[in-house]
Amino acid sequence: MALLDVTDLQVHFQTDRGVNRAVDGLSFSIDQGEALAIVGESGCGKSVTSMSVLRLLPMPPGRIAGDIRFRGESLANRSEREMRRLRGGEISMIFQEPMSSLNPVYTIGRQIGESVRLHTGASQREARERAIEMLGLVGIPSPEKRVDEYPHQLSGGMRQRVIIAMALACDPALLIADEPTTALDVTIQAQILDLLRDLRERTGTAILLITHDLGVVAEFAERVLVMYAGRKVEEASVADIFARPRHPYTQGLMNAVPKLGRARRDGTPEKLSEIPGRVPDLTQDIPGCVFAPRCPRAEAVCSRIDPALEQKAKGHFAACHFAPRETEKTDA
Repeated sequence: MALLDVTDLQVHFQTDRGVNRAVDGLSFSIDQGEALAIVGESGCGKSVTSMSVLRLLPMPPGRIAGDIRFRGESLANRSEREMRRLRGGEISMIFQEPMSSLNPVYTIGRQIGESVRLHTGASQREARERAIEMLGLVGIPSPEKRVDEYPHQLSGGMRQRVIIAMALACDPALLIADEPTTALDVTIQAQILDLLRDLRERTGTAILLITHDLGVVAEFAERVLVMYAGRKVEEASVADIFARPRHPYTQGLMNAVPKLGRARRDGTPEKLSEIPGRVPDLTQDIPGCVFAPRCPRAEAVCSRIDPALEQKAKGHFAACHFAPRETEKTDA
């Protein structure tokens, strides 16, 4: 049984221009201790998906349909009180911007400790000791001193470590990390990823990583799900998807990644590839494949028939009429 099982998730928002289908029929699962990455352009539905799991979206204007199961039990049937116990306890989340996730008027020790007391019933002293322990675990020096400091006294990298400490303080089974390294420089990014990898190996926590950075995906995840316009267009192991991306959108993302030393024959830097066009308006009905208007290989059938997500190789799925199968070659 999967730790988290999401089936046909649909998240729609009522807007002045109509219903925005932010997530449209998404299914995936995560096993205990696994690292799954969801990748795609901004606006593809990645963060909305993660917020839906914890029922953090405002409703209305949002509306959620489909089935989300954690340890085999539907989260839709849980009361708000039960969800509050689940959030930060069995499922924790790291948000994109640490300064917006930390209260500036409370010490970091108090903020970590409050989560511990809420979910474990620990005393104030025990919660403080746990906060110090977690600060040390995430690599913050002098945790006995830092525990009494305020968020503004810490660097961006340290604040992100505090967020991770807070998320892991109650030993969650699942950690949702929404762009955990976006606002950090590359050196700190590497440290944060090393930290998450080490903590996952030590604690067995499963991680759902939300990112647009394929470098982070290659560095951290075991399996990757590619989203476009609210839908899953490809899913495979990280090794397979980097070696043989089968969907034209995934191939476009791969080609747009800067490569060290890539240059023209005359020695001038090679211009980065880009995906032409723009993401479709999700308030409009989209006949056929959602990627067809931007796809270099689109044919007439693509604008008429929406391709099903099919297995193209062992453990490798893609939603494209012309995605190559096991014995065929890709153009990537």
